[in-house]
Amino acid sequence: MPVVKEAPLLDGSAGRLVRLYTVSGGRTRPTASLDLLTLVVATGSEPPPRSGPEHAQAMGLCRGPISVAEIAAHLGVPVTVAKIVLSDLVDCGAVAARPPDSFDHPTDRSLLEAVLDGLRRQL
Repeated sequence: MPVVKEAPLLDGSAGRLVRLYTVSGGRTRPTASLDLLTLVVATGSEPPPRSGPEHAQAMGLCRGPISVAEIAAHLGVPVTVAKIVLSDLVDCGAVAARPPDSFDHPTDRSLLEAVLDGLRRQL
């Protein structure tokens, strides 16, 4: 059986060859509750065979805990599209999502104010 290469998703002169609404299946909202800092990790389950290349790329990135923002950056897609791809993977059980530890232990307001004051002094 001959090996078939997939067409590239990007073309240097034309830009992205696959429209983002195709990647998200025309959806504009994820089904899972994810934010930029949500950590996702592969569970060991396989995604459905009909998943697109972005799903496979996201799965490859999820070997260890990684944030939604990092995945969006690696995939080169807007965060909303990354959230939709990841929510597909959460829904089928291929990845698990959890808020970062800082959500359980919110940062002290006085620490945030001290950081802000320091930044203002630098400018």
